[in-house]
Amino acid sequence: MAASGAHAQAVTQGSDAFNFPDDIAFIVQPSNPNERRATARVNGSIITGTDVDHRVALILAAQDVAVPEEEVARLRLQVLRNLIDETLRVQEAAANDMAVTQEQVDSAYERYAASQNRSAAQMDEFLYSLGSSPRTIKRQIQGELAWDNLIRRFIRPFVNVSEGEVTDLLDRINASRGTTEYRIGEIYLSANATNRGQVLANANQIVEQLRQGGSFAAYARQFSEATSAITGGDLGWLRLAQLQQPTLEAAAAQMTTGQLVGPLEIPGGYSILLMIDQRQVGMPDPRDAVLSLKQISYDFAPGITPQQAEIEGQAFIEAVGQMNGCGDADARAAAVGATTVDNDEIPARQLPEALQGIVLQLNVGQSTPPFGDLQEGIRVLMLCGRDDPQDTSLPTVDQVMSQMEEERIQRRGQRFMRDLRRDAVIEYN
Repeated sequence: MAASGAHAQAVTQGSDAFNFPDDIAFIVQPSNPNERRATARVNGSIITGTDVDHRVALILAAQDVAVPEEEVARLRLQVLRNLIDETLRVQEAAANDMAVTQEQVDSAYERYAASQNRSAAQMDEFLYSLGSSPRTIKRQIQGELAWDNLIRRFIRPFVNVSEGEVTDLLDRINASRGTTEYRIGEIYLSANATNRGQVLANANQIVEQLRQGGSFAAYARQFSEATSAITGGDLGWLRLAQLQQPTLEAAAAQMTTGQLVGPLEIPGGYSILLMIDQRQVGMPDPRDAVLSLKQISYDFAPGITPQQAEIEGQAFIEAVGQMNGCGDADARAAAVGATTVDNDEIPARQLPEALQGIVLQLNVGQSTPPFGDLQEGIRVLMLCGRDDPQDTSLPTVDQVMSQMEEERIQRRGQRFMRDLRRDAVIEYN
């Protein structure tokens, strides 16, 4: 399910449905990889320690930095919770004659491998090399497909949006033309009075890992309890009011693109926000301009002294300054030993953020300031042409209706999962 739109928060009532035991040594202690001991039974279905180990290995492999041992312990507990949720979804789908077939799982696995530029066999080998297994990915795929089946059967048909509601929203959007719209990523962790401290500690650890280079989408997919987890936490484009939480609205209003904030305490739990992008409602975005660029590069000889590099670099910069547009650049670059590369169809937003603003301020034939170093050489980008985006039209009735439906599906989906957890029979070793 392509989740987008407003934040979906959990509704907590009474005590924790899962009643995790205080002694979780069987989860956090090192385990024998050859021992497949049951960690939990969910309505009779077994989740083994190996299942937890393989999922943890997959998450750790996606991190650019070493994860502290205490964070791994928290990670194992969260992974167990995720596996319980997946198991409940698979069981519920099967109980309603919507079981996910092995053929569907295998087909989705092959598509996933292809998206990573690997065959299924190559993906198998890669997962084994990480200390994980194909079964780990396939189990997650099965849970996602089962959830999609449940959404289509029990939630989506009963979500209705009237034409009047759509018209009112379109009128508000039209009135807000030119105001800022946000694309936000969210990791939502539910909490209640009994586990709030532990959830907050987990949220702070997630933030720390993200600040050290962890993948937001990967953490959202594994940890977030909002239905947007399936899209890596991406809520899509929305206005601040659609977050439906004053705390989140106030935080997002102060964020810049790429900024991470949180954990933020909200009713029902904590949220971690990432500002993915911003744009003006109904207005063209300059970053959607398609550029024709020429990269002019000068590479230094290995072992060159800084003094000689400064001399050669200055000669290169002077040569660039004498170029009369892109038609003159190739010959003048060759005269000083530089090389050129053309790219006639590159969206401005694909450039590094540090270059976007500079390039968008150039006139045709002008170039950026030089950038680089002794190892990589120095280079400039020269603007050869630019196709500006056309005026952006407002969303259609169908688009608005779809967005409103998805927002309501998220909220109902969260309540659906809460009920599944409450009714489950879960035994721990």
